[in-house]
Amino acid sequence: MTDNKTDSNSKLKTQNSKLASLSDVQRSRDTRRIPISKVGVKDISYPIVVMDKNRSVQHTVARVNMYVDLPHHFKGTHMSRFIEILDAYREKIALDKMELILQKMKEKLGASSAHLEIEFPYFIEKKAPVSGARGLMEYTCAFKASLAQELDFVLVVKVPVTSLCPCSKELSRYGAHNQRSIMTVQVRYREFLWIEDLIELIESCGSSPVYSLLKREDEKFVTESAYENPRFVEDMVREATLKLAAMDSITWFSVEAENYESIHKHSAYAAVEQDKR
Repeated sequence: MTDNKTDSNSKLKTQNSKLASLSDVQRSRDTRRIPISKVGVKDISYPIVVMDKNRSVQHTVARVNMYVDLPHHFKGTHMSRFIEILDAYREKIALDKMELILQKMKEKLGASSAHLEIEFPYFIEKKAPVSGARGLMEYTCAFKASLAQELDFVLVVKVPVTSLCPCSKELSRYGAHNQRSIMTVQVRYREFLWIEDLIELIESCGSSPVYSLLKREDEKFVTESAYENPRFVEDMVREATLKLAAMDSITWFSVEAENYESIHKHSAYAAVEQDKR
């Protein structure tokens, strides 16, 4: 028994000795004197947990980007350490762990700033406006966090809406062209903000919300509602700006609207950014 333990310790020492003798190329000196603001890994598929207003938590799969800064005198960073940090928080990657993960990135990679981007599908059960038929709607959301001296956190949601053209309605004898639009909103806030509440606010800025499931009576209602509520992209970002600016908890926001036009080859686009601090 003693001999086996001795052999095991001897092998471990040999392995450690070999590892210590391997060159750390990333930490070798670079003479070009060019610091790099962000270096790391992109597009990692990973399970995360998101707070759900109606169901406590929601498990989903995110695409993760992780970066740190690199001083000018180092040749490279240790890419494997990003994965090690992510794996250390397996099944615990959630909003309340973001600062902890960023701090660990700074420590383990010897960096002065760290950045974490997590984009994920988020599902909300939505009722059709007349029939009440239920279906799951998917929204693309993201957390963008950076840590240097202080934590900087941005919540991102992409919300599909219907937009009906006011000009087409005014000019046409029959109907008006409409299209699906995507409104992208980014916010910084001082008090917790539910994803569901932000999505509901943005949906009210289009001509009509988009649904995953509609019966005939719902289609009639949605079509007629959109016709009575025509919106340009300019209208949509202005409406969103009024609503976001009125929320005391939000300190900064940007809102974009893109119409994937039904009668044009191009898209229509508008954007507003406002810092309330």
